[in-house]
Amino acid sequence: MPAAPGPAIVVQRLTKRYGEHLAVDDISFEVRAGEVFAFLGPNGAGKTTTVEIIETIRPPTSGTVTVLGMDVTTRKRDIVPRIGVLPQGFSSFDKITVRETIQYYARLFSRAHADIDGLINLANLGGKRDDQFRNLSGGLKQRLGIAIALVNDPEVLFLDEPTTGLDPRARREVWDVLLGLKEKGKTVFLTTHYMEEAELLADTVAIISKGKIIARGSPDELIERTANYLVLTLKTADGKPAEVLRGMGYEPALDGPHTLKLRVEHTDEVRKILSALAEAGTSALGLDVRKPNLEAVFLTLTGEALREGAPAGAPQ
Repeated sequence: MPAAPGPAIVVQRLTKRYGEHLAVDDISFEVRAGEVFAFLGPNGAGKTTTVEIIETIRPPTSGTVTVLGMDVTTRKRDIVPRIGVLPQGFSSFDKITVRETIQYYARLFSRAHADIDGLINLANLGGKRDDQFRNLSGGLKQRLGIAIALVNDPEVLFLDEPTTGLDPRARREVWDVLLGLKEKGKTVFLTTHYMEEAELLADTVAIISKGKIIARGSPDELIERTANYLVLTLKTADGKPAEVLRGMGYEPALDGPHTLKLRVEHTDEVRKILSALAEAGTSALGLDVRKPNLEAVFLTLTGEALREGAPAGAPQ
């Protein structure tokens, strides 16, 4: 079925209360048809509540939400067959194969003519079609979950933390599947704790904090607007470079036993720092200068790391 004209999702002045608690506070945004939209927010920010309202799981307190031009409060039966959802922590039956799992969900969704082999290939599971679910790695299970979320050929796909808990290789394999969906023009609504994931996949990023949308734009736009500086990384053999930097008025952050990070405003500062290190009789074993990433934007805007384990004291 072709995508509906106009935006795939429109959220207007959405509010959600749980008693006295205001979980979502008068937010508005749109998701264009055919884009990957990343929705980011710290725990308790209202992210999950907003997504569940869009998915027709929870009713709003006030405001309107439309999916494919249909109101989520009055057209749930029409919306559900046209969306796909991969919940966080997807699981299935241990003793049925990849192919049998997709066939089961196809019957469950009354999609008797679903292209099972096409879904297996789309999720890069061709070599695993006869493997039981219990024998799949975490990354393979997530790719199977994406295939199942696509079994009804949805126009909008919701993916909740699709790579949480996966090792870097498995995460990149899932990214390959998602990039394939992007090439096919699927509208993907993605929540993630991985900034690299959002930067790689998303056309648009929205950041929610304390129930409010506090930033929205492409990853490059958000970085340019919010973090218009450079991050200098120095690999060191001892503590002397850090002493030199502090003597120059910098407060470098320790990012590992022998790695310093600091914020500089322009490349002239980098040259001055290297000259000062040379004059002090020390130098860096390695040097890297780059623009900050989306993680720095998030820290700057919310004051919080998006996921546990994010480096403390990173330049903001």
